[in-house]
Amino acid sequence: MAALTAGPAQAQEKAKAAAPATPPSAGLFNDYLRGQSDAFKAWDIGGQVRGRFESRQYYGSTAAGDFRRIGGTSNPDNGVLNTRVLLHLGYTPVSWLNFYVEGRDASSNGDDRPGNPDRDMTDLHQAYVKIGDGKGCPWTIKLGRQELVYGDERLIGASDWTNTKRSFDAAKIRFENQDIWVDAFVSRVVLARDNVFNNDNTYDTFSGIYASTKTLIPKQETQLYVLARNVEANSTRVTPPGASSRDVYTVGTRMKSLPGAYGGWDYGLEAAGQFGRWRETSGPATGTNLSQEAFAGALWGGYTFKDAFGTPRIGLEYDYSSGDDNAADKTHGTFDNLFPTNHKFYGAMDLLSWQNLHDVKIATQLNPCKGVTMNLDYHSFWLASTSDNFYTVGGARRGAAAPSGVGYGANSTKGSYLGSELDLVVTYAIKPYAVLGMGVGHFFTGQYIDNTFSAVGGAKDANWTYVQMTFSF
Repeated sequence: MAALTAGPAQAQEKAKAAAPATPPSAGLFNDYLRGQSDAFKAWDIGGQVRGRFESRQYYGSTAAGDFRRIGGTSNPDNGVLNTRVLLHLGYTPVSWLNFYVEGRDASSNGDDRPGNPDRDMTDLHQAYVKIGDGKGCPWTIKLGRQELVYGDERLIGASDWTNTKRSFDAAKIRFENQDIWVDAFVSRVVLARDNVFNNDNTYDTFSGIYASTKTLIPKQETQLYVLARNVEANSTRVTPPGASSRDVYTVGTRMKSLPGAYGGWDYGLEAAGQFGRWRETSGPATGTNLSQEAFAGALWGGYTFKDAFGTPRIGLEYDYSSGDDNAADKTHGTFDNLFPTNHKFYGAMDLLSWQNLHDVKIATQLNPCKGVTMNLDYHSFWLASTSDNFYTVGGARRGAAAPSGVGYGANSTKGSYLGSELDLVVTYAIKPYAVLGMGVGHFFTGQYIDNTFSAVGGAKDANWTYVQMTFSF
């Protein structure tokens, strides 16, 4: 009898195992249209709507005034409501040919910063043609306005957190087989400018070769890259102003364990060195060409308790980027952060970049129920060189606070400890197409910031909260 009853049960298990998996969604609109007619299978129609409110207290209005205690009737708060709409249309008449266009509308209300940098109404974000599918032939070519995203986005990313995410006018060719892919590209970054069609910065050329393999070293992804950023002097005269003149060459590597390759353990490493020419725009060497000699590195690892409630992970990370030790010599030692997505790494409050920095991070993650992810991170920050500046998330030097002239700069006597930041971010995927995010952050000022403002009323810890809703279709 046991053998007779086991037969049907085993057959049912085999049937379940053999049942085809549910095909992945192509997006709400695409799923609906393709369900109506096979004619829509060649088309990709969809988009995303995102709204986010952020409250920034004692930072985020002007970089020069970040953390400065303000008395009287001055308002230390900057509350900003940003909305972004992305709409795209793609067409793939044959497997090896794809046309893609994406528009973007970014609006911003309540921002105290001059120029409203998060506002760029109705513009072109992407428009490219891709030739090749990597199947019958290992070569593909992608031409036109497009996003460039490589590695963890420490040096090259779309900066999706920002309201006006980044794109490039670029030509890219890829070789790919089962062991390796190699990209070669040449590009110019697109500058977001409200109420005017966005053009690329013709004076800022960014090119490179980026290679990746998952078979060279077992159980890890290994990447190597050589990047060149060549910026002419006229770059600072465009609207909005581009980067200052430089010819910076970056050689680096990134290594990261494959998911699950070492059980609960994971690790990663990225290191990059820079050489070339830097045209100095401030300090005693203003107007002279300096030799670029800079370095940056990141090392991280963690452990995930797969059998525990919420599969918690705890990790430790260290980020370093060189600063300039002597503004009067013939070298420039500040690392050029290139085109990163810094929001992912150096604190959710968006106060720092990968320049003149030591950052020690303790990261924890918990998934207490389906669709919910909680991240609690703690950072401690130091200047790599007290002879260099405290840089913003966008890579700009924090200058003296007007009108007193007392404040940020290369303050070698103020100490190196910037402070620490504690962030709690919760994400809830209500549906695959609807995601709610919220978070809070607090920055505890350290010796450098406290001393910087000691003569003008003192410093103040900064606070941050946000709520965000994203709907994709």
